[in-house]
Amino acid sequence: MIKNLVRTFGALSLALVPLLSSPAAHAAALAAPVAEVTTLADAVGLVQVTEEDRTGYTRTKFKHWNSGDDAGDGCNTRAEVLIAEAVVAPTVEAGCKLTGGTWRSYYDGQEVTSAGSLDIDHMVPLAEAWDSGASAWSAARREAYANDQGADVSLVAVTARSNRQKSDQDPADWMPPSPEAQCRYVGEWVATKLRWALTADDRELEALKVYAEGPCEDTIVRYTPVV
Repeated sequence: MIKNLVRTFGALSLALVPLLSSPAAHAAALAAPVAEVTTLADAVGLVQVTEEDRTGYTRTKFKHWNSGDDAGDGCNTRAEVLIAEAVVAPTVEAGCKLTGGTWRSYYDGQEVTSAGSLDIDHMVPLAEAWDSGASAWSAARREAYANDQGADVSLVAVTARSNRQKSDQDPADWMPPSPEAQCRYVGEWVATKLRWALTADDRELEALKVYAEGPCEDTIVRYTPVV
């Protein structure tokens, strides 16, 4: 039902496009992807299944961190995510040095007061993205993926320990140690896969279904496809 309401709203918005004053604005509105809202079970059903292939993968094929969303603020993507996710804002000093601030690492529930103790995790790891379709992308699209701040679930500030425990594993092999985090995590994983039209292998999909049909059946997934 929620998904249908979103689509109805999107259709109404497009109906207003002819009223826009400029042809460029008209074209931009027509091209803009519509945000999707659906249940976790339905979202999992939208993920395409293929075999994974890591041939040719290296992290250097995903340029990061770049100058971020605001090229004039002197901060790279990592720093911008840290600033955005702080529960107590840090002081931003010359050269984008962050001092003070507090963060909560939702994977393990830890409170962190030093930016240097945090990693910025790619919700779907770079290697997993490569396996799932990014190997066929252009270098520019891989850079966009690696620095994606267009969705607040794509990059997440977490403890270095939890990020390194996760490594490049998918939900068939790793889940956040905090039980309270697991439904959020599965929802954000699937949202990222759908946002970037990435696939899943059989083991991964079966693991996602276990959560979607069990403890996380009430989880809602929100994503906007990248075109």
